[in-house]
Amino acid sequence: MDSLSSILILFFVGVAAGFINVNAGGGSTLTLPTLIFLGLDASIANGTNRVAIFLQNGSAIYSFRRENYSEFGLSLKMSLFTIPGAVLGAIISTKLSNETFEFILGIVMILIILTMLIPNKKKNGYEKGNEKVDFKSALALIGIGLYGGFIQVGVGFIVMASLKYLMKMNLIYVNMHKVFIILFYTFPAILIFLLTDNINWYYGLTLAAGMATGAWWAAKFAVKKGEKLIKIVLMVAVFIMSLKLLGLF
Repeated sequence: MDSLSSILILFFVGVAAGFINVNAGGGSTLTLPTLIFLGLDASIANGTNRVAIFLQNGSAIYSFRRENYSEFGLSLKMSLFTIPGAVLGAIISTKLSNETFEFILGIVMILIILTMLIPNKKKNGYEKGNEKVDFKSALALIGIGLYGGFIQVGVGFIVMASLKYLMKMNLIYVNMHKVFIILFYTFPAILIFLLTDNINWYYGLTLAAGMATGAWWAAKFAVKKGEKLIKIVLMVAVFIMSLKLLGLF
């Protein structure tokens, strides 16, 4: 496949993945197979994808900020808990396979769908975030860092579930904090992949351009359309990803 075709494929796949990642999660189920299809080894595809993830979330943070949705203090506080796990997970990902973990994640995603189908008779709680990160939330964030550093695929779902159900956040604020958290722990993960020579910068930056574009528009979409539509997008994306992870799609 010629270079121009590769660039066009990566850019447009990136736009779709960036939009999906910000509003729900699972965009890496598009980008990782595409990078492998274009000839990268799985470990290099995993590292290359992180470059695009980092720039995508930077774009989303800026877009949320322009829409007056930001709580950098709380976002930073939560992000710090993810760093140790992210470093360890990235190191492990360069050495181990992930089939068993993908199967477990597929089961978790199905459970998330079931919980979202249960009517919520109470209000979602505060619109913004609780400044206190309790013990359960801290443990969840450490686990998020570990999984995100290891494989990244589907981590957005886990972040959203943790912030919504443990910290009772509105989904718009969940998405806003999610992109900050993932940006923050992705940086040390990128360093690990860089030091182990597992990044293709040409593909990574091309994919990043598309994902940053998709993320910019996704943040505006999330704010304009509100929580109800985000929930629908989230449920559909979770279901599709679950089938893929369980080998049924």
